Amino acid sequence: MANILVIDDERSIRNTFKDIIEFENHTVDLAEKGSIAIDLMKKKSYDLIFSDIKMPEMDGIELLAKIKELNADVPVVMISGHGNIETAVECLKKGAFDFIEKPIDLNRLLVTLRNALDKTTLVAETKVLKKKVSKKYEMIGESVALHKIREMIEKVAPTDARVLITGPNGTGKEVVARQIYALSSRSSAPFVEVNCAAIPSELIESELFGHEKGAFTSAVKSRAGKFEQANGGTIFLDEIGDMSLSAQAKVLRCLQENVVSPVGSDKDIKINVRVIAATNKDLKAEIEKGTFREDLYHRLSVIVIGVPSLDERKEDIPLLVQHFATQICNEQGIVVKSFDEKAIALLQERSWTGNIRELRNIVERLIILGGDCISCEDVKLFV
Repeated sequence: MANILVIDDERSIRNTFKDIIEFENHTVDLAEKGSIAIDLMKKKSYDLIFSDIKMPEMDGIELLAKIKELNADVPVVMISGHGNIETAVECLKKGAFDFIEKPIDLNRLLVTLRNALDKTTLVAETKVLKKKVSKKYEMIGESVALHKIREMIEKVAPTDARVLITGPNGTGKEVVARQIYALSSRSSAPFVEVNCAAIPSELIESELFGHEKGAFTSAVKSRAGKFEQANGGTIFLDEIGDMSLSAQAKVLRCLQENVVSPVGSDKDIKINVRVIAATNKDLKAEIEKGTFREDLYHRLSVIVIGVPSLDERKEDIPLLVQHFATQICNEQGIVVKSFDEKAIALLQERSWTGNIRELRNIVERLIILGGDCISCEDVKLFV
C-alpha cells in the first residue's frame, strides 16, 4: 500500500484519481492548490505525487521544483489538459517522472502509477543496499594511527586530488578508498574497482580503456572500459604496482589529458574521473628496478595515505573482534557470541602477518568451532 498525493484545482479530476487509486488499494490525499500540497508534504511522506500544471497561485512546474526540494526521490507525474511536447520535455528536464494528458486514460494512468511505484521501491531498496555496503566498509578502531587516517580522509575526500594508498596486504586499503569516495562530492556517481593484479597483462588495457569490435580475436563486440564506466565518479586501481609498463603509459596519458582511447580505435573519449590507487609494494623501489614509471608515480601520489599493519594497532583488536563477531553471527543467523577478556588478550599477543583479513578469518573459525562464549582455551585450540 502506497501513500499518494493528487494536486489539481478541478474537483472532478481529484475525485476521479481518488476512486482509481483507492481501487488499487492505495491511500490518497487531495490538494486543490500547490500551497496545500506543500503543507501536506511537510507533515507526511508520499510514495508518488500527481500534479496538474495549470493551477492558480502556483503552476505545476513551479510546484515541481518545490516538491524536489522537499523530497528529491519522490516520483512526480505531471497532468495537463493543454499538453504539448515542449511542456512535457520541460517537466521531464526538471525531474518529473512522467507526463499524462487530460482527459485521463484509465489504462495509461494505471501503467504510470505502477511504474512510478516500482521506481519508489527500487530507490528504497538501493538506499538499504548502500547502507549495507557502507557498513561493510566501516573503519573500526580508535587507535592513534586510525584517527590520523580519518583526519586525512576528511581533508582529502571533498577535493578531487588523486590519492595513493599504501600498506601491506589485508590492512584495509579498500576500506580507506571507499571512505574517501563516500565523503566526496562524487558519492552519488559510480565507484569502479579494478584489481590490477588479477587481470592478465595482455587484457589490462582492454579492461581499463575498452575495445572496439574486432580489435582482437575474442572481441566480438565493442565494450566500454573501466575508466569510461567510472565517468563522473571514482576509479579505484587496486594493486597498481602489478600493472604492466605498457598499461602504465596509457594510464599516464589518461591522467594527463583526461581522455581514453579504446583498443583498436583511433578516437579519444573525454572522461572526468577521480583516481584512487593502492599498492602493497614500495613503488620507489619499483621505480629504481625499472618496473614502475616515475612520472606515473608522481601523478598518482598527490596525497599518500599509509595504512598501518594490524601489529601496529593492536589496541584496535577488541573492537575489531566484536565487529566481526556481530557481522559473522548475523550472516549465519545465530545468536552473537562473545569473547572473554583472556581470549582477546591472547589474540592481541600474536603476530598478524595477514592483518585484518587474517583476524576476520580467525574470528569466523572461533565462532564456528568455539563455545557460546569464546574462551582462552578455544583460542589455543583453534588458532
